[in-house]
Amino acid sequence: MLKKIKYGMVGGGDGSFIGAVHRSAAAVDGELELVCGAFSSNPGRSIEAAERLGIKAQRAYPDFETMMRSESQLASGERMEFVSVVTPNHLHFDVADCALRAGFHVLSDKPATISLEQCIKLQAQLRRSGRLYGLTHPYTAYPMIAEAKERIAAGELGKVRKVIVEYTQGWLTDPVEHHGNAQAQWRTNPLLAGPSGCFGDIGVHAFNLTEYVTGLRVSELSAELNRIVSERQLDDDGTALLKFDNGAHGVLIASQICAGEENRLSLRIYGDRAGLEWQQMEPNSLWLRHTSKPTELVRTGTSFVSPSAAALGRVPAGHPEGYIEAFANIYRSFAAGVRLAANGNAAGSSTVAGVPGIGAALRGMAFIEAVVAASVSKNKWHSFPAVSESKFSRGSN
Repeated sequence: MLKKIKYGMVGGGDGSFIGAVHRSAAAVDGELELVCGAFSSNPGRSIEAAERLGIKAQRAYPDFETMMRSESQLASGERMEFVSVVTPNHLHFDVADCALRAGFHVLSDKPATISLEQCIKLQAQLRRSGRLYGLTHPYTAYPMIAEAKERIAAGELGKVRKVIVEYTQGWLTDPVEHHGNAQAQWRTNPLLAGPSGCFGDIGVHAFNLTEYVTGLRVSELSAELNRIVSERQLDDDGTALLKFDNGAHGVLIASQICAGEENRLSLRIYGDRAGLEWQQMEPNSLWLRHTSKPTELVRTGTSFVSPSAAALGRVPAGHPEGYIEAFANIYRSFAAGVRLAANGNAAGSSTVAGVPGIGAALRGMAFIEAVVAASVSKNKWHSFPAVSESKFSRGSN
């Protein structure tokens, strides 16, 4: 019988959207057990949340420092093995750093930190700790995203020439942060969210997905960030033009003020032989458009997909499958990495197969800072910031 991996959570209490998503995803495969948590910056609310989640009273902590210290003193078979970080952005570094120093693996929400400088410090601490680190970019774990990546790597599109990625939402069309919406309040506050609102929240997902699927790296960019809603402190809309290291060009659109939109993440990639299209709101479909034969529709769960895509699928063809399952793929992969590490098979790497790691964290934070700087600059093109992707980042992870 497979031993369950024990994990703890920081953040994700009452009023949190993403905490419940993480817990649901972690429960899908029955391989993980939530054993402790510091669920709120308010000690009383943290303990109340723990009680509702069935956490033992002695494992319900008032703050993450107490949690790390107390868990590290428990017997190896009892204490948590990794921590899931689902706080607002400004605490991501502090929690991850504290966990690594206490000897725990870390699976964190994006962005990893609120500055590139912090992210570089995190990479150094990760290297010293010998622990594992993962970043929850769940869109990389959809079956048809794996299929798209495989087909591009196999040369089916030919040389990639053009990339168009769009992530648009409408939930910030109105100034809801001034009317009690807790999610909007911290996401539009630079002290809690970091230097960017929309691009730090969803634009970085679009950037990560683009580099992951194409296998290319952005080398230059130009950007315009906008604050459409008056008195909003951070960007709620923007566009970035991209140049890739193979000479391809791209457009990245991210906006949270597109009235009526739900969660429109779409990716189109064109080579000199074919193009492909994927949309997150219909994630089981991948369209392939060729120059010399009819258009193809590839579907999740069929016998025509690659082994890597098949490994991420969970249900028979034709059954809806999406966000929670993709998130669950991240958790399942991270659990597998923790098992390997416990058996001494991590091979000195901080990354886990199938999970974005410190390399993705560094490039994501570099992207956020670059678009913020480019948006206020009079220069058109800006070189992508140099980040050190060592063996700890394993390239596309």
